[in-house]
Formats: sequence, C-alpha cells, structure tokens
Amino acid sequence: MEENRPMNFFRFEDLRIYHKTLDFVSWVYNATKSFPDYASVIRNDMIEAAQEITVNIAEGSGRTKNQFIYYLKMGRSSIRKSIVLITIAQKEGLITDEQHEEAKNLLIEISKMLGALISSLQRNKRGERSSSEEGEDDDDFEENNSGNELI
Repeated sequence: MEENRPMNFFRFEDLRIYHKTLDFVSWVYNATKSFPDYASVIRNDMIEAAQEITVNIAEGSGRTKNQFIYYLKMGRSSIRKSIVLITIAQKEGLITDEQHEEAKNLLIEISKMLGALISSLQRNKRGERSSSEEGEDDDDFEENNSGNELI
C-alpha cells in the first residue's frame, strides 16, 4: 500500500535524486568547513559545483522534457567538476582518502540516478510529444557529442 503523502507543489521535491543531491551538498559543507583560509577558493568551488547539481534538477523540472534532459546533463557535468575538485582537495591534504572515497561513491550513485532519469525521459519522449512541445526550437538543448558519455 502506498503512503498517503501529499505531492509537493514543486515536482522536483518529489524526486529521490533531488534529495540525494542535497545530501551531497550537506556532505560538501561539512567536509569543507574546516578548510584553512588559503583553501577558500577550492572550498567555494566545491560548494558551487555541488549546488549546481541540485539546482539544475530543480530548474530543469519546470521546463519541457527536452529542456529537462538538457539540465540533467548539465547536472552530470557538475558531477564531473565535483569529482575533479574532491580529487584536488584529497591531493592537497584537505580531505582524507576515506572522505574522497565517500564523496566519489555518492557522486557515482547520483550519476547513475541521473542517467536512469535521463533514459526514462528519453524513452517516454519517443513518439509522445505534448502539444506544448510541438514546434519548439530545441537546437539550444541538443547534445554536442554522439551521446557517448563516461558518466
């Protein structure tokens, strides 16, 4: 039996991926709060990259399906940025190997969830265009590569 919980006004708040990305944002805030002053740039970059993942999900959810897919792919780009930043932080001794592994595992999980959501949206999109999407120019939202992404 399903829980009788009310739907949120903003549909992204009902997505598990959204809540998982909030967990990562919290992880970044906690991991970086003890960074020394000289590491403020990487701290700010790590926080920004983590927030970008979450914000792209929220922003894209209020758009057309094609645009939502584009925003989700931008979220995946922010995941890659986050991987680089946590690796730099690890190499500079700002986070431990264990923290790096924890963050990387969380980002892998988020990336898989994003990939599954993108696939689901693309599957549902085939042969099913709503009247609000008809005639829209999606050129700005096309993938620039062949779709072969590592993450």
